Amino acid sequence: MGFYQNQIVPVLINLAGRHKDLAAYRGRVVPAAEGRVLEIGIGSGLNLPFYSQNVQHVIGIDPSPKLLSMARRVVEFVHGSAEKIPLESASVDTVVTTWTLCSITDAPRALEEMNRVLKPGGRLLFVEHGRAPDQNVVWWQDWLTPVWKRIGGGCHLNRSIATLIEGAGFHVERLETGYMRGPKIMTFMYEGSARPR
Repeated sequence: MGFYQNQIVPVLINLAGRHKDLAAYRGRVVPAAEGRVLEIGIGSGLNLPFYSQNVQHVIGIDPSPKLLSMARRVVEFVHGSAEKIPLESASVDTVVTTWTLCSITDAPRALEEMNRVLKPGGRLLFVEHGRAPDQNVVWWQDWLTPVWKRIGGGCHLNRSIATLIEGAGFHVERLETGYMRGPKIMTFMYEGSARPR
């Protein structure tokens, strides 16, 4: 799976991330970032055009060198993982994560790290897909996730994003959920913001 995971999956992620329906989500969430921003799973930089002038500096973390090589705007990239962010505690104003928590191996630990690096009063801005509220959809999500993880770069279809965020010590201040167009097992979206408690 080395060649597939390292060369093919990043290209597929970049293509999927360019889907026109995702731009509306980016446009509602990313512009709220301000100050020193840490983007988890920055990938090929698809969020970069959505940052406002309220952002002074963007730091990006992504495990894929292939995706990072696709990023076209200059930002600071740091080596590391979301589970162990190589930044000082209370050192960023905003953390941004879009369609990333599904594929982080230890999502609870990564969210604890995001909480750690946020300054007091900082914000986590997120758009993620995950566990649906409909039992018949959840059944399919649970059944397909073991296979989907292998072909989808570690993507879990069945993570309850709001529960994960709250479990990591965040207070969710805004949360909107619902299906976007497409197969329901992949398109239940969580969009919002949270602050460390």
